[in-house]
Amino acid sequence: MSDQVISIIALVLIFALATFSAVHLGVLAIVAAFIVGSTVANESSDDIFSGFPGDLFVVLVGVTLLFGIAKSNGTVDWLVNAAVKAVRGRIALIPWVMFLVTAVLTAVGAVTPAAVGIVAPIGLGFAVAYGISPVLMGLFIANGASAGGFSPIGVFGSITNNVVERNDLPGSPATLFTASFLFNVGLCVIIFLFFGGRQLLGRIATSGGKEADDGATAPALRLDLPRALTLLGLLSLVAGALFFDLDVGLMALTISVVLTLAAPKSAKGAVDKCAWSTVLLVCGIVTYVSQMERLGTIDWLGERVASIDAPLLGALLICLIGAVVSAFASTTGMLGALIPLAVPFLLTGQVGAVGLITALAISASIVDASPFSTSGALVTANTPPEQRDLVFRRLMAWGLGIAVVGPLVTWCLFVVPGSL
Repeated sequence: MSDQVISIIALVLIFALATFSAVHLGVLAIVAAFIVGSTVANESSDDIFSGFPGDLFVVLVGVTLLFGIAKSNGTVDWLVNAAVKAVRGRIALIPWVMFLVTAVLTAVGAVTPAAVGIVAPIGLGFAVAYGISPVLMGLFIANGASAGGFSPIGVFGSITNNVVERNDLPGSPATLFTASFLFNVGLCVIIFLFFGGRQLLGRIATSGGKEADDGATAPALRLDLPRALTLLGLLSLVAGALFFDLDVGLMALTISVVLTLAAPKSAKGAVDKCAWSTVLLVCGIVTYVSQMERLGTIDWLGERVASIDAPLLGALLICLIGAVVSAFASTTGMLGALIPLAVPFLLTGQVGAVGLITALAISASIVDASPFSTSGALVTANTPPEQRDLVFRRLMAWGLGIAVVGPLVTWCLFVVPGSL
């Protein structure tokens, strides 16, 4: 039995044990990396730890710490009230506003963790204040990041278009961006209908965080010094991510330290609000998937697909692999790795290049709401503790389901017509 097959079997066992026992999934993943690395891959401890996502750890801790401070000093509540005024209290519009804000951020160049890290705490603050399903809100934000990410200047779009150009393949940046945006809008319509959006229609909220059912309005929150400093910090986070390419996690930690020094009382207890269980879970899974990449498991799967004589079937399998792996790992990495694997199919002329690349890009990005991916992890981490387990389970079910359904739909929409 090859090392690659063993690593896949171990991954299946990890999820089976976590499902039917009380062992934490993140801990299981790290233990699996240790066992597989020591017995199969002949890896040292340093090799195993090299797969630990230190950057993702800092992003999760930094962002949840910063918004813990923002929640403690009332800044999140102030933003909630301001946004409700902007949509004139129409609660059903709030998830769509969050979708568009996140899409604009990624469309102009923000990396997905930055955009979701900025918007998710605010959006989930809305969800708590106005009785919106946190699953609905989280999926809107994650899909918004995917929708904007494939613009010609977006990170996903830049990577995909560059890979296409390097491999001398025909491409269409405009088609890629338009198809991705519209696909995510359609996906959000479905999410809106099935995750409680219909119950939001017709509901009007006051600026005080309650529905206007009695004509009473709560007093508006005052923008005091701690809140003003926090808003300045959040704007600095956005500017640093968009215009200076600064690390979101490191920036968030720096801003948190400054705010704590400036207003110690308003920052009290913020560290306890960091979602440590989620941090351990996501970092553990990514550590194990990184080991699978070092073992060549991902490349091995790609080579098996490339050996298939039926181009249409091979194209579907590549989209499926991209979706499933991206749900547990870096979408950015998948885009750079899987498009070259599609080259043998594209060179035959039996599968349209633009269609397959579009299908693969969308398949690999719409699973980012999985709680094992950065976007889903940030959503889960910023969910109120009493709802976190429920949101985690729902996002996991959604991520695994869309990893299967998404590639089938994109294959039918973009690949099959180009081969006829």
